[in-house]
Amino acid sequence: MKDLRIKRLTVRQYNWTFREIGSDYNGFNQVYLKGATCNEIWYALTIETEAGITGEYIGAVGGVWAAQVAMVAHYLIGRNALERELIWNDIKRALRQIDGYGLAPIDCALWDIAGKAYGVPVHQLLGGWRKTLPAYASTLHGDENGGLDSPEAFGDFAVQCKELGYPAFKVHGWGNGPIEREVATVLATRKAVGDQMNLMLDPACEYNTWGDALRVGRACDEANYFWYEDPYKDGGHSAFAHKKLRQFIKTPILMGEHIRGIEVKVDGIIAEGTDFIRAGIHSEGGITGVMKLAHVAEGFGLDVELHGPGAATRQCLASIRNSNYYELGLVHPKVPGRHAQVPIYGDAYSDDLEAVDANGCVPVPDGPGLGVTINWDWLAKHETGKVVYG
Repeated sequence: MKDLRIKRLTVRQYNWTFREIGSDYNGFNQVYLKGATCNEIWYALTIETEAGITGEYIGAVGGVWAAQVAMVAHYLIGRNALERELIWNDIKRALRQIDGYGLAPIDCALWDIAGKAYGVPVHQLLGGWRKTLPAYASTLHGDENGGLDSPEAFGDFAVQCKELGYPAFKVHGWGNGPIEREVATVLATRKAVGDQMNLMLDPACEYNTWGDALRVGRACDEANYFWYEDPYKDGGHSAFAHKKLRQFIKTPILMGEHIRGIEVKVDGIIAEGTDFIRAGIHSEGGITGVMKLAHVAEGFGLDVELHGPGAATRQCLASIRNSNYYELGLVHPKVPGRHAQVPIYGDAYSDDLEAVDANGCVPVPDGPGLGVTINWDWLAKHETGKVVYG
């Protein structure tokens, strides 16, 4: 094997705008807003080895992880890039007093190196077999601006997604809106699509009271929703609250997007606070952490559902038996696709609304490593900063 000791890390910052995107009542949720633009800052991490093989990862939550990469960069220089398990555990401990987001891009870049070193996609290293993944359309939040601004608008969009081939559709409702409209949206969306489409609801921790969560949960029961996700403003931390909700509704609960760490999520399972287990590339510390949690869920006989789109997520899902869907989002009938607006990748990879095939599936990238080609020429025109370690 070639010399895969790490010799250099580089974090690059990028700045660009998305069209037709604004924010809701407190500025935290992105929503449709005609004519508006939304400025975003992304970061890319590259890890170079002595053998000339470079691992690459790009993401949108880089403001957090870029600072954490800086905290551990000195540790990585000189390490064997293939020793992912050792590196993962060492950095997990180093970042134990903070959220640990910096571990994810490092781990994904190391898996990218491994795949490139062996000339295979990551999913092959993981024992994967799936070539395509069934996807659900995951919406932007409800707005007051003529987009997803009513229960009927969500129903119409669900029908559009069904006609594109999607087997499932997830509603992100409104922030600070009347709970009656949330209930109406749950029912109207089911009425619009009929019985042949799985529906999910993700309030994204917007509901103020247990009573509100219960009212909407009972609507999910009536409309036969596939899951009900993170309703409370507790951020999904209270296993007791979710267990109590489970005692009064029959719709399966999905929680865990907003809590960090395998151990905490296992505690939530044992405390009977959830039915589906939520995992994510960033919240679990990359591919290594996602696969650990997937196997934990398998041991409990439960399904793990991965949060958000991305090449690393697709590589994991190709290798996980106990999972149902790939989350493609956030999508909207009036917002041009992010990948169409911002061509980060130099190949056909996309997470835009039309990325699914006639069966509602997306392909698993099959190039070496993470399987995608980053469009470095385009990114260079939008680079606003760079830090080199090593």
